[in-house]
Amino acid sequence: MAKKLSIERILHNQGFGARKLCRILVINEEVTVNGELCDDPDATFELENLHYTIKGEAWDYREKSYLMMHKPGNYECSHKTQHHPTIYSLLPHPLVERGVQCIGRLDEDTTGLILISDDGQFIHRMSSPKHKVPKVYEVTCKHAVSDEQIAHILKGVQLIDEDAPIAALACTKISDHVIHMTLAEGKYHQVKRMVAAISNRVEALKRIRIGRLELPQDLKLGEWRWLSEADLNALKAENQ
Repeated sequence: MAKKLSIERILHNQGFGARKLCRILVINEEVTVNGELCDDPDATFELENLHYTIKGEAWDYREKSYLMMHKPGNYECSHKTQHHPTIYSLLPHPLVERGVQCIGRLDEDTTGLILISDDGQFIHRMSSPKHKVPKVYEVTCKHAVSDEQIAHILKGVQLIDEDAPIAALACTKISDHVIHMTLAEGKYHQVKRMVAAISNRVEALKRIRIGRLELPQDLKLGEWRWLSEADLNALKAENQ
Protein backbone atom coordinates (compact mmCIF):
# COMPACT_ATOMS: atom_id res chain seq x y z
CA MET A 1 0.00 0.00 0.00
CA ALA A 2 1.40 3.41 -0.98
CA LYS A 3 2.42 5.60 1.94
CA LYS A 4 0.27 8.68 2.52
CA LEU A 5 0.87 11.75 4.70
CA SER A 6 -0.97 14.98 5.37
CA ILE A 7 0.23 17.95 3.33
CA GLU A 8 1.12 19.74 6.57
CA ARG A 9 3.47 16.93 7.56
CA ILE A 10 4.85 16.59 4.03
CA LEU A 11 5.86 20.25 3.91
CA HIS A 12 7.40 20.03 7.37
CA ASN A 13 9.43 16.95 6.39
CA GLN A 14 10.58 18.70 3.21
CA GLY A 15 12.07 21.61 5.14
CA PHE A 16 9.41 24.33 4.84
CA GLY A 17 9.37 25.17 8.51
CA ALA A 18 7.55 24.20 11.69
CA ARG A 19 4.28 22.35 11.27
CA LYS A 20 2.32 25.42 12.40
CA LEU A 21 3.93 27.50 9.65
CA CYS A 22 3.29 24.78 7.07
CA ARG A 23 -0.34 24.65 8.17
CA ILE A 24 -0.66 28.41 7.66
CA LEU A 25 0.85 28.15 4.16
CA VAL A 26 -1.89 25.68 3.21
CA ILE A 27 -4.73 27.60 4.84
CA ASN A 28 -3.57 30.78 3.07
CA GLU A 29 -3.93 28.96 -0.27
CA GLU A 30 -0.21 29.17 -1.09
CA VAL A 31 0.13 25.44 -1.85
CA THR A 32 -0.88 23.33 -4.82
CA VAL A 33 -0.51 19.55 -4.99
CA ASN A 34 -0.30 17.76 -8.32
CA GLY A 35 -1.63 20.86 -10.05
CA GLU A 36 -4.62 21.46 -7.75
CA LEU A 37 -4.99 24.10 -5.04
CA CYS A 38 -4.90 22.57 -1.55
CA ASP A 39 -6.34 24.58 1.35
CA ASP A 40 -6.82 21.71 3.84
CA PRO A 41 -3.64 21.05 5.87
CA ASP A 42 -4.99 17.66 6.94
CA ALA A 43 -5.55 16.43 3.37
CA THR A 44 -3.45 13.32 2.72
CA PHE A 45 -1.53 12.40 -0.41
CA GLU A 46 0.50 9.49 -1.70
CA LEU A 47 4.19 10.34 -1.66
CA GLU A 48 5.15 8.59 -4.88
CA ASN A 49 5.39 11.01 -7.83
CA LEU A 50 4.11 13.84 -5.66
CA HIS A 51 4.54 17.32 -7.16
CA TYR A 52 3.68 20.50 -5.33
CA THR A 53 4.23 24.25 -5.39
CA ILE A 54 4.86 26.67 -2.54
CA LYS A 55 4.05 30.29 -3.41
CA GLY A 56 4.33 29.35 -7.07
CA GLU A 57 7.71 27.58 -6.78
CA ALA A 58 7.64 23.98 -8.04
CA TRP A 59 9.01 21.08 -5.99
CA ASP A 60 9.00 17.29 -6.14
CA TYR A 61 8.66 15.18 -3.02
CA ARG A 62 12.01 13.56 -2.19
CA GLU A 63 12.45 11.27 0.78
CA LYS A 64 16.19 12.05 0.79
CA SER A 65 18.22 14.80 -0.85
CA TYR A 66 21.16 13.97 -3.14
CA LEU A 67 22.85 16.95 -4.78
CA MET A 68 25.98 17.93 -6.64
CA MET A 69 27.46 21.41 -6.62
CA HIS A 70 30.19 23.18 -8.57
CA LYS A 71 31.81 24.80 -5.57
CA PRO A 72 33.23 28.27 -6.24
CA GLY A 73 36.32 29.68 -4.62
CA ASN A 74 36.18 31.73 -1.41
CA TYR A 75 33.35 29.62 0.04
CA GLU A 76 33.64 27.36 3.07
CA CYS A 77 32.12 23.87 3.36
CA SER A 78 30.74 24.51 6.83
CA HIS A 79 27.49 25.64 8.40
CA LYS A 80 29.52 27.80 10.81
CA THR A 81 32.02 29.74 8.73
CA GLN A 82 34.95 31.83 9.93
CA HIS A 83 36.16 34.02 7.09
CA HIS A 84 34.08 33.29 3.99
CA PRO A 85 30.41 32.66 3.11
CA THR A 86 29.13 29.10 3.35
CA ILE A 87 28.32 26.92 0.35
CA TYR A 88 24.93 26.29 1.99
CA SER A 89 23.99 29.90 1.22
CA LEU A 90 23.93 28.81 -2.44
CA LEU A 91 21.13 26.30 -1.75
CA PRO A 92 17.36 26.88 -1.32
CA HIS A 93 16.50 27.38 2.34
CA PRO A 94 14.26 24.27 2.61
CA LEU A 95 17.23 22.04 1.71
CA VAL A 96 19.34 23.65 4.42
CA GLU A 97 16.47 23.18 6.89
CA ARG A 98 16.49 19.47 6.04
CA GLY A 99 20.02 19.29 7.41
CA VAL A 100 21.99 18.52 4.25
CA GLN A 101 25.73 18.03 4.67
CA CYS A 102 28.59 18.14 2.20
CA ILE A 103 30.36 14.80 1.77
CA GLY A 104 33.97 15.63 2.47
CA ARG A 105 35.15 19.20 2.40
CA LEU A 106 37.05 21.31 -0.09
CA ASP A 107 39.30 24.16 1.06
CA GLU A 108 37.83 27.62 0.64
CA ASP A 109 40.13 28.32 -2.32
CA THR A 110 39.43 24.96 -4.00
CA THR A 111 36.71 24.70 -6.63
CA GLY A 112 34.91 21.80 -8.27
CA LEU A 113 32.62 18.89 -7.62
CA ILE A 114 31.14 18.35 -4.18
CA LEU A 115 28.30 16.05 -3.11
CA ILE A 116 25.63 17.11 -0.61
CA SER A 117 23.00 14.93 1.09
CA ASP A 118 20.86 14.35 4.17
CA ASP A 119 21.13 10.56 3.86
CA GLY A 120 23.45 9.47 6.68
CA GLN A 121 24.17 6.05 5.22
CA PHE A 122 25.05 7.52 1.82
CA ILE A 123 27.29 10.16 3.43
CA HIS A 124 29.14 7.47 5.40
CA ARG A 125 29.51 5.17 2.41
CA MET A 126 30.93 7.93 0.22
CA SER A 127 33.24 9.44 2.85
CA SER A 128 34.48 6.45 4.84
CA PRO A 129 38.21 5.76 4.22
CA LYS A 130 37.56 2.01 4.05
CA HIS A 131 35.54 2.42 0.84
CA LYS A 132 38.37 4.34 -0.88
CA VAL A 133 36.21 6.24 -3.35
CA PRO A 134 38.67 7.75 -5.89
CA LYS A 135 38.63 11.49 -6.46
CA VAL A 136 40.31 13.24 -9.38
CA TYR A 137 41.77 16.73 -9.03
CA GLU A 138 42.92 19.13 -11.72
CA VAL A 139 46.05 20.72 -10.29
CA THR A 140 47.64 23.84 -11.72
CA CYS A 141 51.23 24.12 -10.51
CA LYS A 142 53.44 27.20 -10.24
CA HIS A 143 56.40 25.52 -11.95
CA ALA A 144 56.47 23.16 -14.90
CA VAL A 145 55.99 19.55 -13.80
CA SER A 146 58.65 17.06 -14.88
CA ASP A 147 58.22 13.38 -15.64
CA GLU A 148 60.44 12.68 -12.62
CA GLN A 149 58.04 14.57 -10.37
CA ILE A 150 55.10 12.62 -11.75
CA ALA A 151 56.96 9.38 -11.05
CA HIS A 152 57.68 10.57 -7.51
CA ILE A 153 53.97 11.23 -6.85
CA LEU A 154 53.08 7.78 -8.17
CA LYS A 155 55.78 6.08 -6.09
CA GLY A 156 54.90 7.98 -2.95
CA VAL A 157 55.97 11.15 -1.18
CA GLN A 158 56.73 11.53 2.51
CA LEU A 159 54.54 14.10 4.26
CA ILE A 160 55.17 15.63 7.65
CA ASP A 161 53.26 13.83 10.43
CA GLU A 162 52.67 10.76 8.24
CA ASP A 163 54.26 7.43 9.11
CA ALA A 164 54.66 6.18 5.55
CA PRO A 165 54.93 7.70 2.06
CA ILE A 166 51.62 8.50 0.33
CA ALA A 167 51.15 7.79 -3.37
CA ALA A 168 48.54 8.92 -5.86
CA LEU A 169 46.43 6.23 -7.52
CA ALA A 170 47.10 7.97 -10.83
CA CYS A 171 48.82 11.13 -12.00
CA THR A 172 48.62 12.36 -15.58
CA LYS A 173 50.39 15.33 -17.11
CA ILE A 174 47.89 17.47 -19.04
CA SER A 175 50.26 20.33 -19.89
CA ASP A 176 53.53 21.74 -18.55
CA HIS A 177 51.82 23.19 -15.48
CA VAL A 178 48.63 21.10 -15.17
CA ILE A 179 48.25 17.54 -13.87
CA HIS A 180 45.31 15.31 -13.01
CA MET A 181 45.88 13.54 -9.69
CA THR A 182 43.69 10.69 -8.40
CA LEU A 183 43.48 10.03 -4.66
CA ALA A 184 41.43 7.69 -2.52
CA GLU A 185 42.23 9.43 0.76
CA GLY A 186 41.21 12.78 2.14
CA LYS A 187 44.02 13.92 4.39
CA TYR A 188 44.39 17.55 5.37
CA HIS A 189 45.55 19.67 2.39
CA GLN A 190 46.72 16.42 0.82
CA VAL A 191 47.09 17.56 -2.80
CA LYS A 192 48.86 20.77 -1.82
CA ARG A 193 51.23 18.93 0.52
CA MET A 194 52.03 16.25 -2.06
CA VAL A 195 52.83 18.88 -4.68
CA ALA A 196 54.98 20.76 -2.15
CA ALA A 197 56.83 17.50 -1.47
CA ILE A 198 58.04 17.43 -5.10
CA SER A 199 59.34 21.02 -4.79
CA ASN A 200 56.42 22.66 -6.56
CA ARG A 201 53.38 24.67 -5.52
CA VAL A 202 49.64 24.50 -6.20
CA GLU A 203 48.36 27.66 -7.85
CA ALA A 204 44.81 26.39 -8.49
CA LEU A 205 42.96 23.24 -7.44
CA LYS A 206 39.71 21.85 -8.84
CA ARG A 207 38.01 18.52 -8.14
CA ILE A 208 36.66 17.19 -11.41
CA ARG A 209 35.48 13.69 -10.51
CA ILE A 210 34.22 11.58 -7.60
CA GLY A 211 34.10 7.85 -8.32
CA ARG A 212 32.43 7.54 -11.72
CA LEU A 213 30.71 10.92 -11.45
CA GLU A 214 32.33 13.73 -13.42
CA LEU A 215 31.71 17.43 -12.90
CA PRO A 216 29.29 18.35 -15.70
CA GLN A 217 30.70 20.90 -18.10
CA ASP A 218 27.43 22.83 -18.11
CA LEU A 219 27.27 23.14 -14.30
CA LYS A 220 28.60 26.63 -13.65
CA LEU A 221 30.46 27.84 -10.57
CA GLY A 222 28.03 28.19 -7.67
CA GLU A 223 25.31 26.12 -9.34
CA TRP A 224 23.81 22.89 -7.97
CA ARG A 225 21.51 20.19 -9.25
CA TRP A 226 19.83 17.01 -8.08
CA LEU A 227 21.71 13.78 -8.69
CA SER A 228 19.92 11.63 -11.24
CA GLU A 229 19.08 7.99 -10.59
CA ALA A 230 21.93 7.07 -12.94
CA ASP A 231 24.33 9.29 -10.98
CA LEU A 232 23.33 7.64 -7.70
CA ASN A 233 23.62 4.13 -9.10
CA ALA A 234 27.09 4.90 -10.46
CA LEU A 235 28.26 6.27 -7.13
CA LYS A 236 26.82 3.39 -5.12
CA ALA A 237 28.30 0.81 -7.51
CA GLU A 238 31.73 2.38 -6.94
CA ASN A 239 32.01 1.07 -3.40
CA GLN A 240 29.79 -1.97 -3.05
